Amino acid sequence: MSTSQVKADYRIIPVPERDILGEGPWWSRADQFLIWVDIWGRKIRRCRIDGSAYQHWDTPSDIGFVVPGGPDWWIAGLADGLHWFSPREGSFSSASLGPAVPDGHRLNDGKSDRAGRLWFGTIREDGMAPSASLYRFDGSTLEEVLGGVTTSNGLGWSPDGRRMYYTDSPARTITAFTDPPETGRLDGSSRFSRDPADYTPDGLTVDSEGYVWSAKWDGAKVVRYAPDGTPVLELLLPIRRPTSCMFAGPDLDVLAITSARSPEDDATGESLAGSVFLVDVGVTGLPESPLSFTRT
Repeated sequence: MSTSQVKADYRIIPVPERDILGEGPWWSRADQFLIWVDIWGRKIRRCRIDGSAYQHWDTPSDIGFVVPGGPDWWIAGLADGLHWFSPREGSFSSASLGPAVPDGHRLNDGKSDRAGRLWFGTIREDGMAPSASLYRFDGSTLEEVLGGVTTSNGLGWSPDGRRMYYTDSPARTITAFTDPPETGRLDGSSRFSRDPADYTPDGLTVDSEGYVWSAKWDGAKVVRYAPDGTPVLELLLPIRRPTSCMFAGPDLDVLAITSARSPEDDATGESLAGSVFLVDVGVTGLPESPLSFTRT
């Protein structure tokens, strides 16, 4: 199976400002909103896919992700741990739900599995040693399920929920774990893919055919992989640092891609860096599951 390259035929979500480090896109079927975060810009953003009904909320620290649990509460991964967030009030709970985050670390990417459990990880900010972790939270129990990670990143599940894809960016690997939906406890693992040294895997999503889409930081592309790990498509983008992707739209047929920008990008004329790109890729995605537990 050969890998084809396609230059993305994209459009941009028209919002008032570009992200510094856009991440964590999440499509809410219930109200037809795309939700995402700007980690270093310390913002949660939400709008329709055409950019209308735009809102943003400032966050008290760097924010790795938000995942909705209901119309009036989400879970936010702030630098120091999990917090309840009220989009109606724009407020965060004062007490962290955990975990204890060591100095020099912060929460990073997070997502709900098919059963509505929350999975999220931490990042060692200097990237020098594998001292971060991956966690699972079901509303009452917080459990470390994997240690020895450098940058816990993209997460996704196969259509039947029995396989979890997990990214450790500095290791340049995506690992496939057996993840029985009945227990949510990881069993066997195998290397799904490994990237070359000139770019790294970031956020990912899985389509309705069971193929994995992985954003490539410094690679200026999103790569689609067959379920056996074979790359079949490189979707080429006009920016160096796509960060994550998620299927969006009423029919889940548009790939929404977040991105990052830097002063160097502006200086070199990369004026679209930090935008959210929308690409019709010819396949549909899978609906994301809101959190299955309730706020306590």
